[in-house]
Amino acid sequence: MKQDIVIVNTGCANIASVRYAFERLAVAVSVSDDPARINRADKVILPGVGSAQAAMTSLHQKGLVEPLQQLTQPVLGVCLGMQMMVDASAESRDGDIPCLGLIPGRVERLQAEGLRLPHMGWNTLSDIAEHPLLHGIDEQQYFYFVHSFGVAVSDTTLARGNYGQPFAAVIAKGNFMGAQFHPERSGRAGARLLKNFVELVN
Repeated sequence: MKQDIVIVNTGCANIASVRYAFERLAVAVSVSDDPARINRADKVILPGVGSAQAAMTSLHQKGLVEPLQQLTQPVLGVCLGMQMMVDASAESRDGDIPCLGLIPGRVERLQAEGLRLPHMGWNTLSDIAEHPLLHGIDEQQYFYFVHSFGVAVSDTTLARGNYGQPFAAVIAKGNFMGAQFHPERSGRAGARLLKNFVELVN
């Protein structure tokens, strides 16, 4: 069945690569920053690269914060998009940056135990929960990460990553889901996660 999938134009995201990843799956997507258009979608993607401060400022300027908080269809946050889904980010030296508050959690700088930051490159997942988003994904598969900040493991964690410390690699609460890695850059494993998202039943 054809679906209406919208990528949120946050103003500071890797939208093109996310769009191409869906098109490689023969899934048509559109890009919008119109709240009414996003609300009508069957599923929504919240992408992101860069800083939480810039991304949240852009969402506020576009009038998207409250509309995103009220979505009831499946929503997938990618990388910074996942981080924006939690309560706050410690990325700024001037204090916490309020985020969307869709999933409990706080973004903290990784304590990488002497490893170089950012955590950039291929890594595996562990403690993978049974969840439709992760169907067919196991601990032998590699995903592509680029981040210096992460969300602590909690009861919303569907899969862990590890880079000097454990961190939440996939999180979910209700219709809101997030992946710290870039599925659009993660080959077949990333394509499987995106396909699982497309196939979720609303």
